[in-house]
This record gives sequence, C-alpha cells and structure tokens, in this order.
Amino acid sequence: MVGAHTRRRVFVPVFAGLIALAWFALWAWARSPYGRYLDHGDWTVSGPAAFLCRAIPGGALVVPAALYGVAWVLMTAAMMLPSTLPLFDAFDRVAAGRADHGRLLALLGLGYVAVWGAFGLLAHALHGVLLAGIAALPALAWHAGLIGAATLALAGAFQFSALKHRCLEQCRTPLSFVMTHWHGRAAAREAFLLGAHHGVFCVGCCWALMLLMFLVGAGSLGWMLLLAALMSIEKNFAWGRHVSAPLGAALLGLAAVLAVSSP
Repeated sequence: MVGAHTRRRVFVPVFAGLIALAWFALWAWARSPYGRYLDHGDWTVSGPAAFLCRAIPGGALVVPAALYGVAWVLMTAAMMLPSTLPLFDAFDRVAAGRADHGRLLALLGLGYVAVWGAFGLLAHALHGVLLAGIAALPALAWHAGLIGAATLALAGAFQFSALKHRCLEQCRTPLSFVMTHWHGRAAAREAFLLGAHHGVFCVGCCWALMLLMFLVGAGSLGWMLLLAALMSIEKNFAWGRHVSAPLGAALLGLAAVLAVSSP
C-alpha cells in the first residue's frame, strides 16, 4: 500500500508537469518571432522556414508538414493528455509491479500521440487542399465565412451523433479498457497498441472539436484551454454526457449566426 501511495505521489506530478510543459512551450512559441507558424501562416515567405523550404528537396511540402507536426503534438499533449489521466493512472496501477513499468507508460503515451499525430497530418493535408482551392477560386475567399460556418455546423452536428457517444463510452471506462486490451505477454507492443487503440476512440469522439482549432488558430491559448476543458468534462465525468447536447446546440447556433452575417 505504501508503495502504491508513493508511486502515485510521483506519477501525478510528473504527468501534470508534462502537460504544463506542453502549454508553456505553446505559449512561448506563440509569442516568439515564429508564432505565425502556429497559425498556419505562410511558412515559405521569410525566415528560417523559408530558407529550409528552398534548401531541402520538396521543402515547400516537407518543412510546413514537419513544423505543423511538432505544433500538433504539442497541442495534443496540452489539450488531450489531461483527459487521458484516468487511462494512464489505470495502466500505472496495472503495470506497477513490472521492472519495465516506466518504459511501458512511455510506450502507452507514444501510441496515443501517434494516432493523434496521424490525424493531425491528415487535417493539415485537407487544410492545404482547402487553401489551394481558395487560391484557385477567388469566389471561395469572398465567402470564407461560410467555410467557418460549415466547420462549426459540422462540429455541432457531430455532438449529437451515435458514433461520438459510442467512443465516449470507451473513454469513460479506462480501467475496463486497460483490462480488456492488456495481457502483459508482449508487453511493449501491447502498451503501444493500448495507447493507439485508446487514441482511436479519443479521436473518434473529439476530432470535430479539434478541427475548430483551424478556425481560432493554434496560437489562441484561451480557446485551446476552453476546448480542452470541455473535452475533459465530456470524457472524464459522469455528468459530462449532459454537456454534449448544449455544446452542440451552441455550435450550431454560432454557425447559423456566422452564415447569416457572411457576405
């Protein structure tokens, strides 16, 4: 019992410290001369990123994707890790007696972040296609507000979907999830896949809300904090199920207002 108490006294502060470090890194980046890279600015025009874009073969694609990948991983760590504390805590208790306990926790986190990273790169690619479409069709730029309204409407409508709530149910039972997917035989592989599997459900319930970051910008830490809090409430609290519908209605209302006010 003493060992478990001591382990928890170490685990929770370390986990919280990693989250705080991610938030601090985003805050410092947003206020640096390179803060525009967080807001999907034109990375190829000036500065070190522009030099790398010219110096590296295919740099115009590779460099923005790499910068965006780093930013997205930081965003995932800052916004999504708080909502996964129950999962990490459950796995920490289940794997506590193993000599490779720390490495397994790291692999669990790596699997989780890998899934969110893959989603982030897909979102980055779709965002690039949208920007290319706006550049090719000026009429899209004139009606950019409608694109924002459509994104809000998508996020709002998804709040009412059966898929979201099925994924949320998996996220709300972390100990059961760990016991179902962890057997301890191929420990390293299972830990990574456990994190990845949970990440799939996490993406499944939160992807539409995370897309809103393309509207408010990754440097908007206030909006990030609000979205992170809402997603943590939905996933980690029994009464969180009562938040989904009002949030969806609010997003649909904002979408309607933006659509009506757009030229």
